[in-house]
Amino acid sequence: MVATRHYLTESSTVATRHAVDAREARAVSLPSTGVGLVQTRFWHSPLPLMLESGATLHNWNLAYEAYGRLNAARDNAILIMHALSGDAHVAGRFSSQDRKPGWWDAMVGPGRAFDTNRFFVLCANVLGGCRGSTGPGSVNPLTEQPYRLDFPVITIGDMVAAQVRLLDALGVEQVRAVVGGSMGGMQVIELAVHYPERVRLAIPLATTARSNAQAIAWSSIGRRAITNDPAWQDGNYRAQPANGLALARMIAHMTYVSEERLDRRFDRSLQSPAGLRYVLDREFAIESYLDYQGQSFVERFDANSYLYITKAMDYWDVAANAPSLASAFAPARCRWLVASYSSDWLYPPAESELMVVAIRGSGGLVDYHPFTSSFGHDAFLLEEAALTPVLQAALAE
Repeated sequence: MVATRHYLTESSTVATRHAVDAREARAVSLPSTGVGLVQTRFWHSPLPLMLESGATLHNWNLAYEAYGRLNAARDNAILIMHALSGDAHVAGRFSSQDRKPGWWDAMVGPGRAFDTNRFFVLCANVLGGCRGSTGPGSVNPLTEQPYRLDFPVITIGDMVAAQVRLLDALGVEQVRAVVGGSMGGMQVIELAVHYPERVRLAIPLATTARSNAQAIAWSSIGRRAITNDPAWQDGNYRAQPANGLALARMIAHMTYVSEERLDRRFDRSLQSPAGLRYVLDREFAIESYLDYQGQSFVERFDANSYLYITKAMDYWDVAANAPSLASAFAPARCRWLVASYSSDWLYPPAESELMVVAIRGSGGLVDYHPFTSSFGHDAFLLEEAALTPVLQAALAE
């Protein structure tokens, strides 16, 4: 059941789940019943939001989903932060005909890691997104036309500030835990450090305290793929710049998977049983797989949102205004659970280890779990069996 305060502006929308290839998921022993049928809701802010750039956003809203019930003490909320291509639809299905559930469905529901019999679980589509929250595809109230590139540049801090406003509207002064992987982990760190009174337990997964040169380079290449597509039209497209956005997704996807996983799944398999055709067209199975990843992404994501969100990730540096990483983490008052994955080469374990050292150096309490996995960066979405007992133990304390 979806639990919200009655004074919120609410309406349902149909959205597709974050595309995690079901064939990649390992079998996980979980309670068979999840959260059931759900709906995505909207919260409209009555107040403008001042952004880190100095710009002000008026008449903005966030799309969100909530599962379970907020208890009388309002102290059982868990906030999930999604990654770059995610959205608010974490768990459940919109109808009995839906082919796939939410993007982290195996983790949310009665008896699961985020047990909806105990917790009020919340996730919002980030500011700048394209799954219901205000972003470059939204209507600018000043012009009554889509923002497109008139949308102000945003940061991870802006995304979190917007979600804090949502927590206020829901009457949640402090979350029992905030959890997220990749870009979601950046938001976890931002909330814990800059809103220390709002968090009891922070769980950043497969993430980093700052985007390094390599991560920025991959994002830049993806953005260039979009802006070099003639269909982009300086952001003023009516139909998606499909070629550019698909290529951006293909490039990014290759940073999410490991060499071991690709070799085991595809190796040098050919699409045609007849063997090599000696043509310049696609011949290998991995090429077809990347085509699928690109096309499915075009069908559910907006090109301009991709530009804005990846730029926000590039700006990310929790210690930008601090003399050291340890001093940057010093304001946090929560416990920490940090997890990394051995085959993640986008945000490798060394990035998490730097955070752990900094948190301990700031006097913080942190548990570190370096998981061994062949799934690469996406392991935080796919290794539910390994992650679930760790989260359950942390939430039980």
